[in-house]
Amino acid sequence: MDTRNIGANAAARTAPPKTARDYILAGWASMAGTTIEWYDFFLYGTAAALLFNKVFFPTLDPVLGTLAAFATYGVGFIGRPLGGIIFGHFGDRLGRKSMLMATLLMMGLPSMAIGLIPSYQSIGYWAAGTLVAMRFLQGMAVGGEWGGAVLMAVEHAPEGMKGFFGSLPQTGVGFGLILSTLAMSAVAVLPEADLLSWGWRLPFLASFILLVVGWLIRTRVPESPDFERMKREGESVKAPVLAVMRAHPRALLLIIGARTAENTWFYLVVAFALAYAANQLKIPKAQILHAITAGAAVSLVTMPLAGYISDKIGQKRLFIIGLLVMCLFASPFFAMLATRDPVTVWWAMVLGVGVVFPILYAPESQLFASQFPAEVRYSGISVSVQIAGVLGGGIAPMIATALLATAGGSPRYVVGYMLALGVIALVCTFFMRTGEAAVETAIVAQPR
Repeated sequence: MDTRNIGANAAARTAPPKTARDYILAGWASMAGTTIEWYDFFLYGTAAALLFNKVFFPTLDPVLGTLAAFATYGVGFIGRPLGGIIFGHFGDRLGRKSMLMATLLMMGLPSMAIGLIPSYQSIGYWAAGTLVAMRFLQGMAVGGEWGGAVLMAVEHAPEGMKGFFGSLPQTGVGFGLILSTLAMSAVAVLPEADLLSWGWRLPFLASFILLVVGWLIRTRVPESPDFERMKREGESVKAPVLAVMRAHPRALLLIIGARTAENTWFYLVVAFALAYAANQLKIPKAQILHAITAGAAVSLVTMPLAGYISDKIGQKRLFIIGLLVMCLFASPFFAMLATRDPVTVWWAMVLGVGVVFPILYAPESQLFASQFPAEVRYSGISVSVQIAGVLGGGIAPMIATALLATAGGSPRYVVGYMLALGVIALVCTFFMRTGEAAVETAIVAQPR
């Protein structure tokens, strides 16, 4: 007989009942916090695509300057697995909430510091070095943030609605993208000399306001009920990251393979395609930014809708549908951009960000969390998802830029790259366990 299940049932009977207000507060706090952290993260990506080659690498030719800017962008993804390991460990040992407060500070403060870094003309390559250091800290913050925010939403959620509540922190990505794009669009209208000297700094400095708002919201959320039960039952693991690697390597590898395709798709659309459209196709920057903003606005509806649908048909099934749609749309996406027609370009971005991405991203919270038991869940999803972030979002813009140059400006190799990742993701998702059966199997397999 599994005494832990008996203990969990007893704890559930003695725990105070959850109210609708508790569910809503947990979901709202997860969404608000991720909005603020992704605002900072996306703001850097937009600046790297459009400005940082001139501010920090002005001595390089345009192509090398863009590659260098994307390299600093990729440093954030290198920091994400380390953040996932550190915050995953303490999130499983000390609690989800305290780690979310720490990641909020670690994202907001470096973002403000980036807005104060002198230009290359003032301090030379020390400017780029400082930029890399701040970006690395941001990457660590995001590496710890996602797992905690997702678990706070999913573990607080009522049965039968975990997909929907798990989609709420994912919806924060759309809000963060909208805010960052609007902020950069507002300063993009400045004369180029003013934009490069001081205008680009304003959106980064504005992070202070968002940081305060996020802190006030997150302090009101109680600790995850799954973590509280785990503490009462004495089920904590001393080294959760090692326990995940020893007992759940299959789940780690499957999530990495599945998530890399989704992550690559998103960053190809919002980072690489932004630079490709502006530099290669000579489409006005403001036009692309507005199209991305429109797609993010659509995702505010489609993301929770996809989460709701995942509760009806299953997270695994919806994720597979999303991968198929992504593969089918990869080639048409770049063909639509190549028309340079404002309406067609707008639709390409709206479909890419507002439709394809939510179908993939919304079900990931519950699907990935269900692969691990509570005592190692923070570490398990954080490590796997953030390694996928390095393989997908971190190096994808650089790989795509190199493939574009190899093909003489044609995106055909980029499309092939995306399709290959999609096939790998489909295979990995097919072998994933689903729902409560996955959790029960993982609990039995967990070494004590």
